[in-house]
Amino acid sequence: MQRVTLLGSTGSIGQSTLDVVRQNRHRFAIHALVAGRNLSRLAQQIQEFEPAVAVVAREEDVPVLAALLKEAGVRVPDLRAGLAAYTEVTTAPETDFVMSAIVGVAGMEATYEAIRLGKRIGLANKETLVAGGSLVMAAVKQFETELIPVDSEHNGAHQCLRAGRREDATKLILTASGGPFRKTPKEELLLVKPEQALNHPTWQMGPRITVDSATLMNKGFEVIEACWLFDFPTKQVEVVVHPQSTVHAMVEYNDGSVIAQVCATDMRMPIQYALTYPERANAPVPRLDWAQARTWEFHAPDLDKFPLLRLAYEAQDTGGTATCTLNAADEVAVEAFLRNEISFPGIAEVVEETLNRVPSQPSQSIGQVLEVDRESRTVARQVTRERLGARVMASPAKY
Repeated sequence: MQRVTLLGSTGSIGQSTLDVVRQNRHRFAIHALVAGRNLSRLAQQIQEFEPAVAVVAREEDVPVLAALLKEAGVRVPDLRAGLAAYTEVTTAPETDFVMSAIVGVAGMEATYEAIRLGKRIGLANKETLVAGGSLVMAAVKQFETELIPVDSEHNGAHQCLRAGRREDATKLILTASGGPFRKTPKEELLLVKPEQALNHPTWQMGPRITVDSATLMNKGFEVIEACWLFDFPTKQVEVVVHPQSTVHAMVEYNDGSVIAQVCATDMRMPIQYALTYPERANAPVPRLDWAQARTWEFHAPDLDKFPLLRLAYEAQDTGGTATCTLNAADEVAVEAFLRNEISFPGIAEVVEETLNRVPSQPSQSIGQVLEVDRESRTVARQVTRERLGARVMASPAKY
């Protein structure tokens, strides 16, 4: 029986992970659930999965959660709060497997410490590698930790690389749906509203990652992750737009063979793959009907229309903390866009200006990376305020 600690239990990945556990109760049990502020959903999860520990982000939410559980007649587990508690549960002796699915840098330190203890990791948190890739992968190597990517593209690449020797792989191809604006003329992006950007054509995800998919920033983050996970230089990682979202990744080998990973768009497949690797267990996901006629499209992304993908390649090539700044600035810019403070193209403009203002430095510790993250957010907020002020001056009647 594997005991799982789930970081981000109330999010989309967390809920899919719990569904996999639900289907495999003879193999997995939940040791700890870690969530943010969705207390009602967390209470329901505690009732069903009976974890020994539950962790929330804020101390003041602990008594609220306890009251919800008591009112429902549910046994109250050990309730904790804050970042230190995240690390306590990921490094606990009772934890065999950590599913890292918290959005943002909040789960990075807890994931890093679990890696240092050799816990098996299912990684669905982009920021862990985008912000601290060199430190994290050095720890994976030093402590011989199994780190299995859960993102559909990286999970697909992981599967494709099992088909041959790593030294024979010459290119990694990641696919992108292209988002809701792949056919929108560049000049019309200035008029895009948040509700349009949140209408993803394929996946149901949280607000930030959905906007990141619309700007192709999410694919840029995946390029950075892929470089760290599979030891590819950026010149050997290619992005292609594939609107059908059925082929998740491809690996080209030196003999010209290309191995592709194909499956339905259901995150339970890569989640179960990570939990059961190297076994392939039966997963509760739809199967493709190969007798049905279908068309698959592949074409190059438009880096002029979607400059954030270009900035991701450049930040990875710069090295050091540049990718940490990239991530922090993007999160701030996306939040500003969702508040209607900047335009859709303004997201990339804020990120690029923040990268220009925050110098990259060698990554030396998780603490230092988190400090760069804080500094970058401060600078990005300043850049956002400057742009908002300029808009007010240009159109005072609107504000």
